Amino acid sequence: MVFLLVGLTGSGKTTYARTVLEPRGAVRLSVDEEVHRRHGRYGVDYPEWEYFERQAPVVAWTRERLAALVAEGRDVVVDHGLWRCAERAKWKKLVESAGARWRLLYFPVEQEELLRRLTERNRREDANALTVTPEALADFVARFDPPEGEGEEVIAPGSFPRGSASTG
Repeated sequence: MVFLLVGLTGSGKTTYARTVLEPRGAVRLSVDEEVHRRHGRYGVDYPEWEYFERQAPVVAWTRERLAALVAEGRDVVVDHGLWRCAERAKWKKLVESAGARWRLLYFPVEQEELLRRLTERNRREDANALTVTPEALADFVARFDPPEGEGEEVIAPGSFPRGSASTG
């Protein structure tokens, strides 16, 4: 099984993966954490405008790693926002071609609550603490395609534990 997590920055994807899916044996593949491991901190060790350039090879690596893990019979969590419908379709196709089934888990959170969470998270310096301004969040919301009729399962806010390490 491959869990495809869909949601905006701060919606609870990483926390859910860490607290619910990893303890059940799923291997979590985090694009943001791998970019951080390879390049350092967003907006600190490299300019923000370079993020997508640095992210592209990490997404390719994640796709390859996913296929390898599925071939080993492992459950996998793709901890990446999957904001666009077309992007989600490509990941679903990859999962199916690797011989696995997918579950599309959607984390809808109101913009006001996202802003509250991100304000708190912006104080941290870990791989998942990308500084997000209110203006950037508004831009993210404008570019996000909420899944509708894509086989999504809604993970409601507050339906799982949010620890002090809540990230995203």
